This record gives sequence, C-alpha cells and structure tokens, in this order.
Amino acid sequence: MKKIPATVITGFLGSGKTTLIRHLLQHASGRRIALIINEFGDLGIDKDIVQGCAIEGCDADDVIELANGCICCTVADDFLPVMQRLLDRATPPDHIVIETSGLALPKPLIRAFNWPEIKTRVTVDGVIALVDGPALAAGQFAPNEVAVHAGQEVSENPLEDLFEDQLFAADLVLLNKADVLEPLHVERLRAELAAKLRPGVHVVATRHGDIDVGVLLGQGATVEDDLDGRHSHHELEGDDHDHDEFESFIVHVPAQADPARLETTLIDLVERHAILRIKGFVEVEGKPARHVVQGVGVRFTRYFDRPWEPGEDRQGRLVIIGQAGLDQAAIASVLQANQRESAA
Repeated sequence: MKKIPATVITGFLGSGKTTLIRHLLQHASGRRIALIINEFGDLGIDKDIVQGCAIEGCDADDVIELANGCICCTVADDFLPVMQRLLDRATPPDHIVIETSGLALPKPLIRAFNWPEIKTRVTVDGVIALVDGPALAAGQFAPNEVAVHAGQEVSENPLEDLFEDQLFAADLVLLNKADVLEPLHVERLRAELAAKLRPGVHVVATRHGDIDVGVLLGQGATVEDDLDGRHSHHELEGDDHDHDEFESFIVHVPAQADPARLETTLIDLVERHAILRIKGFVEVEGKPARHVVQGVGVRFTRYFDRPWEPGEDRQGRLVIIGQAGLDQAAIASVLQANQRESAA
C-alpha cells in the first residue's frame, strides 16, 4: 500500500509558516490536503487565520489544531491520535502538512513517524524550515558578535540552539521576507545559512512564502529513515527540551476605535519588554469584519480577513509570547489604558 506523504513546516515564531500554508492550500491543484497546526500556548490563532481566508477545498474537518503545548513534547498524547484519525478516514488525505509551533524541535516529531501505528502508512516527504530574514539580519538568533570579538562575557541566547535544530532537520530552507532586505544582505544571509546546513540542502529567498508548490511537496526525502544524519543540540536530552525559557499569555481586548493607535502601543510594549511575538484578532468599531493583528518584534501587519458571523463572540484576544519573566500585569495594564483612551 502506497504511503501518504507528510510535509513538516518548521520555523521560529513569526517566520511566515501560516502564510506559506495559505499559499500552499490556494495552489493545491486538487490535492486533498489535511493540515495539522500546533501552537505554543492555550489559544489557537493560526487555524482561524487559515480558515478566515475562505480557501476553496479547505474544509473545517481538514484543519486540525493542537493548541495545548509544543508538539515536540506532546507527540504520544496529541499528535499520534490525530494522525490515526486522519489515516482511518473513509477517504484519507492525499498529503498531510504539519505546521509546528515556532518553539518546537522538528526531530522528536519526525521520530514519531517510526511508531508502528503510522510507519507503514505515512512517510515524511520533507522538512521545510522558514527563516525570518529581517530577524536573522538583526542578530536575533546569534550571540552579540561585537562582544564576542571584544572578549566580553556573552549571555546565552536561548533562541540560537532552537533555531539551529530547525535548520539541521531541514530538506529545504526558505529565507522569507527577502523583499524587505537589500539584495546584498540576502546573499550574505543565504551564505551564512548554507554554512549550517547538510550537503544538498538549498536556501531559497522568498516573499510571503511565495514558491511553487511543486518545490514544497513531492521531495521524497523519507526523512524518518534519515534521523542519524540530522544533528540536534538536544540529543543528550532525549530530544526533549525545556520551555521554561519562554512563556505566553492572553490579553482580552475590547473593540478599538483606532487600530493604528493599538499598533503604536504594541510596538512600544515590544521595545520595553522581552516580547517576541504578538498575534490575534480585535473588533474595530463600526467595521463589520474581524481585524487580524500580527507582530514579529516591532514589525506589525494588520488587515480585515472576514466578516463577523451572526452571534459570533467579538471579544478581541491577543496572544503575547516572549522570553520568561514577562511583566504580564504591566503589559495588560498598558493595553487597558490604551483601550480606555481609544474609546474616549
């Protein structure tokens, strides 16, 4: 029996995984694709963003959300039962796409495909790693090189090993958001990434994850049989890792009179706190559609994605993800003050 191919899409918070998946679904060319989305934190946003685009052929039953923890740490409890349900359908999918949390290690997930329950029925076609080009250029995933060369003591960057583990597992790396970088910077970053990768793994510069779907699907890498060739910083920990270095929480946001003012407030919060990612939805007064807010560092995008449904709860919610030690009360207090001023 022919195995169903599965593609794992990995990449740090805000690298553009959900945008890539939307592009993939919009150009699926008739493939029946099942999508598993994993998010760090208790509130799932990405599934709603994907379904808010009303992509033809993307049915609610084909998008499964795992929002109660990082998938690499919940393989047995969450991922395997979901896979079995997909495989036991009367009409199984043609391809399975898995979007990992931005804080997930790919290797434990890949190893799960060797479990007897699914090994004979599914193969990992390839691992796609997305890299946020502007974040990489700003040094988010590396120690302070100036301090290193000056012989100063440099604090550990909890993002670096995670970032490299995602690269080490990859069969293809997308240097995303290349359109906001100078061409010379793109080439420099491509060279830096290539130096970290296994032989034969290519780096492709992309904008909004726009790449031929044929390049993403059908790689035939049989990744589950090639685990030994994919190094991990976490090998000695049994590929498990500790998420205590990161935290997330939800801020409830009432209707906003001026979403641009909210964005300004969020940028200020990012600059004053160790916030890595902000995403969610808000209601804008007088507007019939839901307003999506997405932030990576101080870079934000906002747009209306779909009309509110009759009777739908319009309570705005923002997920705040950052390094451990966030002053949650202070962040929430600032947003509440912004809400009062916006409504005044």
